[in-house]
Amino acid sequence: MPSDNFLKTSHKYISMERPEQSHIAGIIIAYFLIYIVWGSTYFFIGVALKDLPPFLLGALRFTAAGLILLGICHFRGEKIFKRSLIKHSAISGIVLLFIDMAVVMLAQRYLTSSLVAIIASSTALWILLLDVPMWKCNFRNPLIMIGGVIGFSGVIMLYMEQLNIARLHPQSERGVLLLIFGCISWALGTLYAKYRSSREEKVNAFAGSAWQMLFASGMFWICSIVSGDIREIDLKEISVTSWLSLAYLIVFGSLLAYSAYVWLLKVRPATEVGTHAYVNPFIAVLLGVVLGHEHVTLTQISGLVIILLGVMLISRKYKKGPS
Repeated sequence: MPSDNFLKTSHKYISMERPEQSHIAGIIIAYFLIYIVWGSTYFFIGVALKDLPPFLLGALRFTAAGLILLGICHFRGEKIFKRSLIKHSAISGIVLLFIDMAVVMLAQRYLTSSLVAIIASSTALWILLLDVPMWKCNFRNPLIMIGGVIGFSGVIMLYMEQLNIARLHPQSERGVLLLIFGCISWALGTLYAKYRSSREEKVNAFAGSAWQMLFASGMFWICSIVSGDIREIDLKEISVTSWLSLAYLIVFGSLLAYSAYVWLLKVRPATEVGTHAYVNPFIAVLLGVVLGHEHVTLTQISGLVIILLGVMLISRKYKKGPS
């Protein structure tokens, strides 16, 4: 477990508190980032994709975020060039970041940001099913089982309604299948990061995040070259709104939220951390209404309430500490 708390952005405040209080404060901030900020990224990805092709968007986003975070870690005196750190970060970066984010961005060519976020909420269920070391605990705990069933029921409610709309578009099925594959990949990457991370990764969690982003960006650059994204793009035609959305994804989506996610995996159970996938659709739909002027139905509101109920049941089990 890292000895410092999340990002140390509130160092002056935290230093005046007891270690237990500062640790709790770091966890609260980190959950805010992966619940609220990460939920907003679906909307901003959709905005950025209006002018930027998917692979180039991923390449620019993770190259910038990875280099900035690696520079910060170097400035703080962390050992960023450990062989085991780089090796394990390469695996988790490709499985956790590249595959999942690639399919999310490709899927948003065919589906709305709200539907993408709703389907992505099944990630928490995949983590629950694939977290083999925790099977004995999870499948014997009624709160986790009931919470998972209730939460996924809300997802199904939202999915069924959106599927009727999606049938109007021939490519929708491809987008849904891509997302399911991405959810499984994210779950596997999450569990790998938790159980197979090296000692250096546990000590230098943020340096590991930086390397993950850089390896993911390398894959995105390769795909953008092979697909012809770089040759076809005209930087003059990219709107200010798309550039601002890219900046938001770099700073808030990657530097802050993703780093918070990786840190939480070191200090909290993977099943609990995975509940962000239940809350993210709520934020995505809310932004769609407020900023995208989308219409929200009673079914969507009911589904989101059910999802949040499931999150509360799963999280409640861990309030006394991780298993």
